[in-house]
Amino acid sequence: MTVPVRPAGRDGSSAAGEAAEAAAHARATLAANHRTGTDHGLTYDVTYDFTCPSPESYPFQWAWDSAYHAIALSHVDPARAAAEIDTLLHGLTSDGFLPHMLLWQRNLRARATSDFRIALWDGWTSITIAPPVLARAIERVYSVNGDRAWLASVLPGATAFFDWLWRRRTLPTGLPVIHQPDESGLDSSSKYDEALGIAGVPRSEISHRWHQAMRELLERYEHGRRPESADAGHGAFRWVDVLFGTVYADGLATLSRLHAALHTPDRTADVLAERSRRVTEALVAECWDEQAGAFWDIDLRTGEQQKVLTVSSLFPILLDAVPNRFAQRVIDEHLLNPDRFWLTHPLPSVSADEPTFDPHFETGAIFRGSSWVNLNWYLYWGLRARGRYGPARELAHRTVRMAAQSGMRECYDPRTGAGQGATSFGWSSLVLDLIAAEDMAAVNRTGGVQP
Repeated sequence: MTVPVRPAGRDGSSAAGEAAEAAAHARATLAANHRTGTDHGLTYDVTYDFTCPSPESYPFQWAWDSAYHAIALSHVDPARAAAEIDTLLHGLTSDGFLPHMLLWQRNLRARATSDFRIALWDGWTSITIAPPVLARAIERVYSVNGDRAWLASVLPGATAFFDWLWRRRTLPTGLPVIHQPDESGLDSSSKYDEALGIAGVPRSEISHRWHQAMRELLERYEHGRRPESADAGHGAFRWVDVLFGTVYADGLATLSRLHAALHTPDRTADVLAERSRRVTEALVAECWDEQAGAFWDIDLRTGEQQKVLTVSSLFPILLDAVPNRFAQRVIDEHLLNPDRFWLTHPLPSVSADEPTFDPHFETGAIFRGSSWVNLNWYLYWGLRARGRYGPARELAHRTVRMAAQSGMRECYDPRTGAGQGATSFGWSSLVLDLIAAEDMAAVNRTGGVQP
């Protein structure tokens, strides 16, 4: 069942007021979360300049968070946006690995290993990866600053990371592989419950049991683990994640465009475009379910699709090479379905008709039903890419309204819009990009350029 998209139900002045209020929350959070300093503990002194996700809950630099922060900062302070990416790339290793976490604050490193269940790499970063949003962030910052010298300085590092992923973390088909649930960015999503042995656990025990399962997973890694190492224990976690694969394919295409813009003299742009095509074709071939009209993750222990309907199943609408027939089915049967994802405050991270749907954060575990601004942001652009401007506009309006109501929170109740999780949460400032995009779309509509 699908529902027609209705107007936002507000007059222009109230919509403008909500946008102004959400933007004020976003700007205040970006200011409060700004961290600068000099690390003297590396092989050379490094001046860092980044935005932490949340001062109380997440005080470090996190890779996909920083990419989102840079996109938001491009509307506030383009110099800080560029510095965010520059600082992140200091974590790049000589062979191209870019860690999920950079622990600049030496006095907080012990907390990271205990609170976030991580093994340190080289003493100051995590040994894990995150969805490679970096390429989109670079493209957005460059579109604002137009600084070709800056682009030329960051593009080699970003390309090296995507090369590392291609060499170290992809199957022969081109599909990338994650070795821990948190490498997808979706941490305790219920789609991993069966693989972690916590399927059917009572809601009150989910958070505790998930943390326990993650500790057990980490303990199974062999001594001398490297970033490319997989858990060597019985039933090792190895997973094809549709969201991660989509972000990867999208990033490869983005890097290809950026190399073309710089007129890179070799065939790098062509190689990256071909890799993006291969990953997308593999997502369609391996993850699409014609009967369900959705894309499913694959548990590589069994080789089976994992048929839990989460927001990941919607993500491939972003990719141009995904046939439009598939994308429109995803949009009409799932994304705009009021019994699944098109709730009062979309889009929930788990479909509302899944037994594990947890809209009110009763489990205390993230990505089990709450709505997230970063996921809405990606799918907003996916809707626009598919010509669905009305739903995209409504998704932006509802997201902005949610942020105006509850401020910059980690996630939100998809029924009520109430904030959940961490406070002063940086990537929810992506509402600035949604506001700017809709302002430009309104100008274009006035000029007859866009529906």
